[in-house]
Amino acid sequence: MSKTPQAIRGTQDIFGPDAEAFAFVVETFERVRKLYRFRRVEMPVFEKTEVFSRAIGETTDVVSKEMYSFEDRGGDSLTLRPEFTAGIARAYLSNGWQQHAPLKIATHGPLFRYERPQKGRYRQFHQIDAEIIGAAEPQADVELLAMADQLLKELGIEGVTLHLNTLGDGDSREAWRAALVEHFRAVKDELSADSQERLEKNPLRILDSKDRRDQRFVADAPKIDQFLSDDARAFFDAVTSGLDAAGVKWTRATSLVRGLDYYRHTAFEFIPDEVSEAAGKLGSQSTILGGGRYDGLMESLGGSPTPAVGWAAGIERLAMLVGEKGEPECDLIVVVEDDERISEAIGVLKDIRAAGFTGEMVSGGSRKKRYDKAVKRSPKVILSLQPEGGHSVSHDNSDESVLKAIRQY
Repeated sequence: MSKTPQAIRGTQDIFGPDAEAFAFVVETFERVRKLYRFRRVEMPVFEKTEVFSRAIGETTDVVSKEMYSFEDRGGDSLTLRPEFTAGIARAYLSNGWQQHAPLKIATHGPLFRYERPQKGRYRQFHQIDAEIIGAAEPQADVELLAMADQLLKELGIEGVTLHLNTLGDGDSREAWRAALVEHFRAVKDELSADSQERLEKNPLRILDSKDRRDQRFVADAPKIDQFLSDDARAFFDAVTSGLDAAGVKWTRATSLVRGLDYYRHTAFEFIPDEVSEAAGKLGSQSTILGGGRYDGLMESLGGSPTPAVGWAAGIERLAMLVGEKGEPECDLIVVVEDDERISEAIGVLKDIRAAGFTGEMVSGGSRKKRYDKAVKRSPKVILSLQPEGGHSVSHDNSDESVLKAIRQY
């Protein structure tokens, strides 16, 4: 016999309690995004490679090392999406969605990156994503962050704090970048190889380095606050005051950066507190949800300057924090103790489900054991269809509405 094929490394088959936790994250996200009136969008799983290379940047690890790219039969270079934002920006420009600005949209689904699989990180993974496009006001940042905070709370994830920073406006960022280049250039030979390469191209990424050789020089590196324009400072003050009004707990994180040039103003990550249960489950993979304002992205794809802000979160990581979930509660199980009454049971279940209740049938195996099977599944109500037209109803006294719906039987 031929060997059974195995799943590709870095992918997963999700079943049972893990699948229920996954579904709980998605269902909660869908409910919360409706509360904030974010419109649902569905995006292609693959795009032209240039969408990502232009939006994310040719020199980034994602584009240079992690993308799944291939040439299709027509000779075009296509890429499985490694993130949502670039594709959403492409759709915004190519479909004329500017007419809906400011546009609040949300989506979820699979993404693909070729990287070393580890706890909570896969080569095919899933994210939830929310964006506001065409809104330059700091209130858009506040609404997105309040939405993220409410989502985490409704998922039951506690012990998490919003880490917040500002990258300033274009002028502020450019002045800061020049100061960082000067600071790190003086110690270039003592930096890690990665940071030496980033020095001229992307010096902000050195601030986020975990290499000890870099960290000793990061501590006294120039801070963005030294270079903030009055407008940039006022923007950040409006965001923080809005978060205070919304009851969102936050802390300033001056080392939190975004390396790409199109990021402006707000950058943020929700991170577990050190002694929290969430930190214990995630280990070193600490960021739960992150994002920022990317006012310069549309221009990289040939569009007009367009303000935008968004965030994304990995569904797998959120599901790990939610913990295992059991099967959905069952309102009614119909036990068929007389095989002649299967059609009747089907009719009962049709009516029960139409009324909004969950239900299933037990009609296989030994007739003597069918009722015991139903009991083990712990439904609220068991309707037993017995020989010669008889029936019995047993219940846990928890839901009169289910009993009322089946009383006619």
